[in-house]
Amino acid sequence: MTQTTTKRGKFIVFEGTDGCGKSTQMSMLAKYLTGMGVECYTTHEPTDSLFGAQLRACMSGRLDADERAIAALFAADRLDHITNSVNGIMGKLDAGVTVLCDRYYLSSFAYNSGAAPLEWVIGLNRLAMEMLPPDLTVYIDVPVEVSARRLGRRNERERYETQEKQLTVHKTYLQLFERFRETEHIEIVKSEANKEDTQKHIREIVNGLFGF
Repeated sequence: MTQTTTKRGKFIVFEGTDGCGKSTQMSMLAKYLTGMGVECYTTHEPTDSLFGAQLRACMSGRLDADERAIAALFAADRLDHITNSVNGIMGKLDAGVTVLCDRYYLSSFAYNSGAAPLEWVIGLNRLAMEMLPPDLTVYIDVPVEVSARRLGRRNERERYETQEKQLTVHKTYLQLFERFRETEHIEIVKSEANKEDTQKHIREIVNGLFGF
């Protein structure tokens, strides 16, 4: 009797400043991959766990917390996201499911390092980086003034959703990409006026990952 093994799923992360359209692009990619016969699971950070609930309270301003405490919460939420026995990322991947995630540890480096030392934030996430690096990180690159206009249409602003903060985050992302270019598979995709054009560029990259 021949024993069959399940091929591991791919882990694809979407990153970008707030309002860049990454959630929309991730959803479009999931639909595309499903149509290509790839079983997909979409998720996000902060998660829907108790850690994530605390983080969303911090983001909305309902809970006041020091930036270092928030960075530590993100790291804890991430480790639970990876290892949770119910719907953890590693379990999904081992079962052959491709996981698409809206934000991962590069977000922590870009957002939390403004008020907490970058090396300390990286240290908090070192275990996650070693346990589960993404197969691909897609960064949706949009001018900050464009994302700021999109954020301006929202009824409420979260902790980091100011143009000044987003400019800093964008600059930090680019510095991170240079720093980690040898160890992380990062692709920068320019956001087009037409979201279908942006999705086309993403699919061209992802097709190579799957060998389509």
